[in-house]
Amino acid sequence: MLPENTNLLTINGGSSSIKFAMYKMVMNPEPLFSGSIDRIGLDGTTFNFTYPDNDEKISYKIYCPGFYEAAIFLVLWLKKQPGFDRVTCIGHRIVHGLNHTHAEVINASLLKELKNIRDYDLDHLPAEIEIIELFKSRCPDLLQIACFDTSFHTTMPRIAKILPIPRRFDKAGIQRYGFHGLSYTYLIEELKTKMGVESDGRVILAHLGNGASMAAVKDGKSIDTTMGFTPTGGCVMGTRSGDLDPGVAWYMMNSEGMNTKQFNHLINHESGLLGISETSADMQDLLQKESSDERAAEAVALFCYHIQKWIGSFMAVLRGLDILVFSGGIGENAPIIRSRICEGLGFAGIELDEDKNNQNEFQISMINGKVKVLVMPTNEELIIARNTTDLYNKSKDKERQL
Repeated sequence: MLPENTNLLTINGGSSSIKFAMYKMVMNPEPLFSGSIDRIGLDGTTFNFTYPDNDEKISYKIYCPGFYEAAIFLVLWLKKQPGFDRVTCIGHRIVHGLNHTHAEVINASLLKELKNIRDYDLDHLPAEIEIIELFKSRCPDLLQIACFDTSFHTTMPRIAKILPIPRRFDKAGIQRYGFHGLSYTYLIEELKTKMGVESDGRVILAHLGNGASMAAVKDGKSIDTTMGFTPTGGCVMGTRSGDLDPGVAWYMMNSEGMNTKQFNHLINHESGLLGISETSADMQDLLQKESSDERAAEAVALFCYHIQKWIGSFMAVLRGLDILVFSGGIGENAPIIRSRICEGLGFAGIELDEDKNNQNEFQISMINGKVKVLVMPTNEELIIARNTTDLYNKSKDKERQL
């Protein structure tokens, strides 16, 4: 039983941004406000927030030379907001959670484990740990809960997790984990609501945004995914390379005298669409430039080509396909990209109704098509809020039983 008139926070921290939201804590959490701090550590750091009953986004520039300063700013701002005095817990998106299968209360043991694996994901974990510790020191009475992006993929068979490297690394936890799990959890839950038993079929989920990945799902469970040990692998992304021949890494580091930190920055922040186009990581920018800029056109073409290849790969894993879902910033809002990805896949039963596609309708495939192609917005924050509410309720039930 949930306590009355209580709220919760959701926090999604990365190396250069923090997303946040406050929810009323009910069985289906209701958003009170949401926002973000963007471009942390860069010129033009912005603070943005909106309220559900007002679509207008309030935005202004702030001075935040680093992540710690941005986190401090956020905590102080949150404490001044109506409803903060009723906040009882915080749900954090934790991108890398090893083999944790569900959300967990953040205690000393879990925090130590996260610190031990911080090098697994330098773009997310250090920032996530820093903001957890900040809330612990500034708001010690709030229960903090970790919601892992990797949990969704713990159902993958072992054969999908093994990396073809010496077994001693496997024993040390070096394997494919997969990410965007909170997004996929939301999409599967929504798919069950909208499609019923059809959602238990052979499904490919495509979360296509600045960070892009795909998942092969059967009976509502992940059986394979594009990302691997880190969120850098898999599809071509905005600034991340996706899968890369290891020999290229050796050659680039050797020929240009790069150290590991420089190489990590190159494949995470200078590659992907940005690296190929040499102008932008933003798909809309590239689509506007492609008619006059061959580099932009090539970046867009490579992105679509890679997604097509992964669809074919996952159809082999699934032994066919019943539903293909597009989500994420590109997947939801770029009809021309969806069209190019699906072009030529008629042999696999994927045929778009271009009128429906251009209108961003829920089902964009031909009415009698073999494969249903859907467009669905995702909501990672809501999944964090639901998981946090559920775990908070369970923890209070245990206290009442004692």
